[in-house]
Amino acid sequence: MTETHTTRPAPVPRRFGALNTLGLWTLYRKEVHRFGKVIIQTVFAPVVTTLLFFAVINLAFGERRGDVAGIPFSDFLAPGLILMGLLQNAFANSSSSILVSKVQGNSVDFLMPPLSALELMIAFIAGAVTRGVVVAAATGIVMAFFVDLTPAHIWAIVFYAITGASLLGMVGLIGGVWAEKFDHIAVITNFIITPLTFLSGTFYSIEVLPEPFYTLSHINPFFYMIDGFRYGFTGHADGSILAGVLIILALNAILIAISYLVLRSGWRLKS
Repeated sequence: MTETHTTRPAPVPRRFGALNTLGLWTLYRKEVHRFGKVIIQTVFAPVVTTLLFFAVINLAFGERRGDVAGIPFSDFLAPGLILMGLLQNAFANSSSSILVSKVQGNSVDFLMPPLSALELMIAFIAGAVTRGVVVAAATGIVMAFFVDLTPAHIWAIVFYAITGASLLGMVGLIGGVWAEKFDHIAVITNFIITPLTFLSGTFYSIEVLPEPFYTLSHINPFFYMIDGFRYGFTGHADGSILAGVLIILALNAILIAISYLVLRSGWRLKS
């Protein structure tokens, strides 16, 4: 009997186009799966925290505060709290993902695959945006039982939700690369993000602020995000919507460049 041998073709390296969509999609799914596995901690807990803020502030000051620019105080308060939760969770997702990978020594999992700095950046930011939007949507659904969240300008809601989550996702990405321990992330959260959020008009209209605090509020980018997001629901804005759009787009463009350069250099990731 004659033995036949089949010649197998030599393996051909996989070729990727200008964008490795398979790798990008895989990393994005990993990011979503990472926070989805602990959804009680990453989604339900922030929703409960935001609802507690809403209940305490509304019960403590709602009746005495009265309307804000003709808007019931609870309707004025809710959009700011929703966006606050979105921003904080977008930051938490990207910063914790990168820092945990560095601490556990498995950052090689996203550095070794054929993923460019651009693809890494897109995947991490998309994961941060997804978590932020999920938290905001869940919070809004529950709050809709207590306040009027009928959209007045849908474009503003979508624009500020996406660009705001992207902005904080990139801050988290840069912070996660810079940080060497969890205390470093806590510094960013406690001394930058939380103060800027609380002093942005989340709980009040900046129209009631005396100088120089009224003017200082206009250089706080969180003010424009929360004011624009609230405008999407109430139709009222304390600041210029056009200025807010331009400022947030400019900040996103700057952070995109910084995030890309940081990932491309491998700073504190490959060394």
